[in-house]
Amino acid sequence: MQTTISKASSAMVSLPCSRGRSGLCVWPGMRQLCFRKGLMYGFMQLLSVPLKSLRGAASRSLGVSQFCSVTKISASLQIELVPCLRDNYAYLLHDVDTGTVGVVDPSEALPVIDALSKKNRNLTYILNTHHHHDHTGGNAELKARYGAKVIGSGMDRDRIPGIDIVLNDGDKWMFAGHEVHVMGTPGHTKGHISFYFPGSGSIFTGDTLFSLSCGKLFEGTPDQMQSSLTKIMSLPDDTEVYFGHEYTLSNAKFALSIEPENEALQSYAARVAHLRSKGVPTVPTTLLLEKACNPFLRTFSTEIRQSLNISASASEAEALGVIRQAKDTF
Repeated sequence: MQTTISKASSAMVSLPCSRGRSGLCVWPGMRQLCFRKGLMYGFMQLLSVPLKSLRGAASRSLGVSQFCSVTKISASLQIELVPCLRDNYAYLLHDVDTGTVGVVDPSEALPVIDALSKKNRNLTYILNTHHHHDHTGGNAELKARYGAKVIGSGMDRDRIPGIDIVLNDGDKWMFAGHEVHVMGTPGHTKGHISFYFPGSGSIFTGDTLFSLSCGKLFEGTPDQMQSSLTKIMSLPDDTEVYFGHEYTLSNAKFALSIEPENEALQSYAARVAHLRSKGVPTVPTTLLLEKACNPFLRTFSTEIRQSLNISASASEAEALGVIRQAKDTF
């Protein structure tokens, strides 16, 4: 199983090949950036591998080509990243065996339509993690154009445009031959759900879990967010996390401000800064890396608690609430 980042334009990433177990590799002459399966198991080694050059015009505020895609190939499931709006990520899911195609959180229709057209594909399903417009804005146009079925949380049945299939926490659903576990992950919104594909070791967390952060608590409570993050953390450490926004660089600055002695975080933050300076997405991350670096998964950290004057006797949910308030005003 491998992950590739490819550009549909003439721009390309140029790197020397590294054959290490967790090394970053781009073969000369190929428009791909390959991450070995063991990427995050060896992330400390990975962080030290230099990125030499990136050529081509950037698109929007993401700093990547509009149709730059991150593709994970696992058995017959492919995952492609589609940048949308200012900093959103939508994800195309393609089952090679059946041709079934889905999209997770289409902020807008045009980038998704263009990505599908380039590969002459239809769209079968639209999966929404929550009701916010920057995750559902493309629903109506995509549904009208392709006849795709819209899937979302039962709690958001009145807030997700065009919803056809209602799923709730604990439900299992089949995307072609791939079992999908629906996880209720409230906090950012009351009806937020995440889609976990155990066969490919991937989870789509929307605005619940980002790399080095979690979503703002617009509708939920710290207790709900803590419970949601704990549920996600119960998955295998090598689970790859596909999140909804490219916030990692700013998240890293905040994380370092409250846990500056965390060496794993220092190394990852440096790597993130380098990737973003070259316009390379920071998705996917893994639970292993996030457990080592993400302050919202490290509410137990003595350094974080001391930095924010959180009592040692405060619960993890209480600590999360303080961390979230600090992040909101950072």
